[in-house]
Amino acid sequence: MEQRITFFTIGVSDLEAMKNFYKEKFGWKTMKDENGIVFFKLNGFIFGLYPKHELAEDIGVKSDPEKNGAGGNGFKQFSMAINLNSEKEVDDLFVEFKKKGVNIIKAPEKVFWGGYRGYVADIENNYWEFAFNPFLKLDEDGNVDSHS
Repeated sequence: MEQRITFFTIGVSDLEAMKNFYKEKFGWKTMKDENGIVFFKLNGFIFGLYPKHELAEDIGVKSDPEKNGAGGNGFKQFSMAINLNSEKEVDDLFVEFKKKGVNIIKAPEKVFWGGYRGYVADIENNYWEFAFNPFLKLDEDGNVDSHS
C-alpha cells in the first residue's frame, strides 16, 4: 500500500466555531461547507471538521456525551483516510487486512453520500478510513487533484 493520506478529519464540539477559527485565524478557504461537514483543501490532502459524535457513529464506535464526546473506548476524536480508485481496490485491501489480522472496525459498505468505505484501527485504536469517493479526483500520485 502507498504511504499517503487523503483526509485528516477531527471531531469537533462546535462545527461553526471551528470552521470560523480556521477561516478567520488561519485565513483558509473552505472547499466544501454543507450537510454538517467542512473541508479545507491543503497541500495534496483534505482537512475535515465533523461533529465528534457523528464521526464516532460513522466509524462505528461509541462516544460518551457525558465526557464531551470522548469515551473510555479509545476514541480520540479524529480519523485519517486514504482514498482509492475503486470499490474493488477498497475490497481487495480489506481482504489483505483480514489476512494480516488487522482490526477491522467496519467492513466496506456503500454510504449515503455515494461513496464506499470501511474502517480499521491500528494497535493503539487510531482509526483509518479506506474509501472510494466517485466525486473526488486523485492525481497520478494519489494526492487530491488540484481541480477537485
